[in-house]
Amino acid sequence: MAYAITQTCCNDASCVSVCPVNCIHPTPDEPEFGTTDMLYIDPRACIDCGACADACPVDAVFPVDRLRGPDTVFGDLNRDWFRDHPSDHAWGAPSFPRSLPGELGTLRIAVVGTGPSAGYTAQELLRSTSAEITMIDRLPVTGGLLRHGVAPDHQSTKRIVESFASVFHDPRLRMHLNVEIGTDVSHQELAAHHHAVVYAVGAAADRRLGIPGEDLPGSLPATTFVGWYNAEPTVPAEAVELSAAERVVVVGNGNVAVDIARILLTDPDRLAATDIADHALAALRRGRVREVVLLARRGPEQAAWTRAEFLALRQLPGVEVVVADDPQVRAAIEPAGVEPGAGAGAPGSGSGAALLAGLPLVPYDGAAAPAPGRRIVLRFLSAPVELSGDGRVEALTVERTTLAADGRVEGTGERDVLRAGLVVRSIGHRAVPLPGLPFDERAGTVAHRAGRVVDPATGRPLPGTYVVGWAKRGPSGGIGANRACARETVDALLDDATARALPVPEADRRDFERLVRRRRPDAVGLRELRAVDRAERERGESEGRPRVKLATVPELLAAGRRR
Repeated sequence: MAYAITQTCCNDASCVSVCPVNCIHPTPDEPEFGTTDMLYIDPRACIDCGACADACPVDAVFPVDRLRGPDTVFGDLNRDWFRDHPSDHAWGAPSFPRSLPGELGTLRIAVVGTGPSAGYTAQELLRSTSAEITMIDRLPVTGGLLRHGVAPDHQSTKRIVESFASVFHDPRLRMHLNVEIGTDVSHQELAAHHHAVVYAVGAAADRRLGIPGEDLPGSLPATTFVGWYNAEPTVPAEAVELSAAERVVVVGNGNVAVDIARILLTDPDRLAATDIADHALAALRRGRVREVVLLARRGPEQAAWTRAEFLALRQLPGVEVVVADDPQVRAAIEPAGVEPGAGAGAPGSGSGAALLAGLPLVPYDGAAAPAPGRRIVLRFLSAPVELSGDGRVEALTVERTTLAADGRVEGTGERDVLRAGLVVRSIGHRAVPLPGLPFDERAGTVAHRAGRVVDPATGRPLPGTYVVGWAKRGPSGGIGANRACARETVDALLDDATARALPVPEADRRDFERLVRRRRPDAVGLRELRAVDRAERERGESEGRPRVKLATVPELLAAGRRR
């Protein structure tokens, strides 16, 4: 029986390299890699060896005959992808690990950040060089997006952090947490102690709506909401108030918006078996949210969620998913060529509109109280224009939109009001300018060329300075996409090292450690990090959970001292 890849696929392609018959696609060498929702196994070529399942860091690969319930659709999705993307599974040209000339000596490289892009960067450097690595993070814990961005009910996705355990424990790596570059240590000081500095700092700023009332209490960016339920220590427990909200409007329909809707409406008893923040779990138990509206300016074909995440949303126990009826939405769904009730595996189901097959199209009045039960309302072709309320958000005014022939969104002038106790904007992220580094305002990223940080005025690279992850390419691609991104940046760094283009550090590793201790006496190292991990796992074990996260910086520092 062939294997299939399921919803939790991280796209890092660990499975591709171990497949003996090259039946997993797209591979990192193929044009579609990094643009598909997930990877796929061709059931006609699979020899049922299970090597891919053993290599998968997030337990996303299963024999098709073991798929149950909502996961059965993934057998069809894997098969159907190859219907539209035929492959002879021929092997490409072999690739070999990079190496450096021995006479270069030992490079000292700093990696700023400890999330997925930082982890893949350090992993690549440790495997291909004899470099000494310094990892730095502004928070007292590692993980970045893996710890504070992945939804708590996606525990299998978080298992990819285990693949970085050997990286963080490598004797050539030193860790300095609770240290912020630009505040505690400058870029210039960091560069003075290392041959190269790689920034893996993500995209921490939310895009704004730019409408009146956006700053009212009860209007939140998605990063705040996600950080709140994931115990991000800079997001206070009181950042989200749910007691007065029966309806929540999430502006956007990407995977983060889907995560927020799912967490708001999932039975808290199910979430109690995850690592969700204690304060979030308590608030969800007390809360009265019965309806979440996912609001989109464009139509069903342009929805930003991935197919796997949306199919999982449709299977949420006790939650109905409906589409707000509208003539334009009907017109978008009907040409998809799928009869109502045909399902996601039917002909034509590769389109975004076809994913809505079988969902009820219902008249929707956002000014009225939510309907009985719990439901998610997909409202397309609606743009937010104003938030209003007496001291906090009570309503969102939206304008109906239409798509022009060239794809532009145009307002129709027709407006209506959605009553809501909470509005969350989930319309994308931007990197934050870093002191001492050039920033590309238009792209919302650190200015770079193939990972080398450059001066936008001259186009010349800043010697020994690199960028990776969302700070490099913008907020696109999932966790696994950072692997190929890191390889490109590391290749650029190694090319520069081979060309003798890296600056020689003015001071050594011990000098930097003394600088950190002087500037941040409460900096956290590997021993303290292990103590935090033990404390959280012990708390979780007593409650039947994978871990109970410590939610504030003082709690994390105190746990680290109890080593």
